[in-house]
Amino acid sequence: MKPAERERLTHWLALALAPGVGPRRIAQLLERFGGAAEVREAGRAALSDAGLSNAAINAIGAPDRDKLEATFTWLAHAGTQLLTPDTAGYPRLLREIGGPPPLLFVRGDTALLNEPQIGIVGSRNPTAGGLETARDFAGYLAGLGLVVTSGLALGIDAAAHEGALAGGRTIAVLGTGPDRVYPAAHRDLARRIADNGALVSELIPGTGPHASNFPQRNRIISGLSLGTLVVEAAVGSGSLITARLASEQGREVFAVPGSIHNPLARGCHALIRQGAKLVDSATQILEELGAQLGEYLDEAGDSAIPVEPDRPDTTELDADHHRLLACMGYDPLAPDDLIARTGLPAFEIASMLLLLELQGHVVSHPGGRYSLRGGRQTTERMEPGQS
Repeated sequence: MKPAERERLTHWLALALAPGVGPRRIAQLLERFGGAAEVREAGRAALSDAGLSNAAINAIGAPDRDKLEATFTWLAHAGTQLLTPDTAGYPRLLREIGGPPPLLFVRGDTALLNEPQIGIVGSRNPTAGGLETARDFAGYLAGLGLVVTSGLALGIDAAAHEGALAGGRTIAVLGTGPDRVYPAAHRDLARRIADNGALVSELIPGTGPHASNFPQRNRIISGLSLGTLVVEAAVGSGSLITARLASEQGREVFAVPGSIHNPLARGCHALIRQGAKLVDSATQILEELGAQLGEYLDEAGDSAIPVEPDRPDTTELDADHHRLLACMGYDPLAPDDLIARTGLPAFEIASMLLLLELQGHVVSHPGGRYSLRGGRQTTERMEPGQS
């Protein structure tokens, strides 16, 4: 790294590392003094007059050397970059939010940050149907040219990344430093995202998964995206924070409805009552974002639309298996309910459910419950939500 570039980045790092000086305060300082270097050159009196504490002023003048070196060591690795608001590659949409992150550590393709994105978030403990919905929507939208952005968390986030990787590209916004992966089980997923998309963090290398990092991370997911889709979320979940931030940032919010008996649908239903767009089809998202997508969205024909899996063939099933399927719906049911509905003995129900799950007719849920698997037509290429 050239000395001039190292000096420029040191100015930005000094601001970001100062205690009690968050992104909004940094934005105010930049507006007042003109730039990161100008803030550092302003002098103690001017910085004190701007409302900074002595500890913050001292840190701006003499930033933590260990953290500076950790950053420059990370930047020495191939495929890494640190974007700041004064660089051309800094995401245009992030410039528009209140308190944009002063630092964006990126591993992967930085160009994706300025391409049209859809955020997909949801529960860390989703149902099997929720995972399937997230994968299908992500794969379909990524296949049309949208970048799918999420938070690398367990559950819906991971399913969205996986679906996008199958059809296109994805960005993961981290709640840790750019050199950490949380949860650790997603190391391979993170590597694949870095190779076929981008990992993004505003946090200094070495930063662990502290609880306060994740709401901050959420504002970047929504800030990068034209709209955010919530797939399964309990009331009070972090996904609803992301949706609220998206709304505050003037972005679209979409929510997938679910069964009134599913507690993970209640957060989505609350969002819909508050004005989020109810979607049961990816086409509805494209229709809402059409004007904003403009020239960005690829002109995709049928070849760009992923082929959905066929509905499993039921012709070889006997009468009792058809009887069991006829008594099931898309809401999870306990075996006792199925016994009561069909009149079949428990051991037969258990055996039949196992076979039906293996053949793809039903899916299992936590608590030993089962529901029909979401079926799709076999004669044409479909988008999520069509049947």
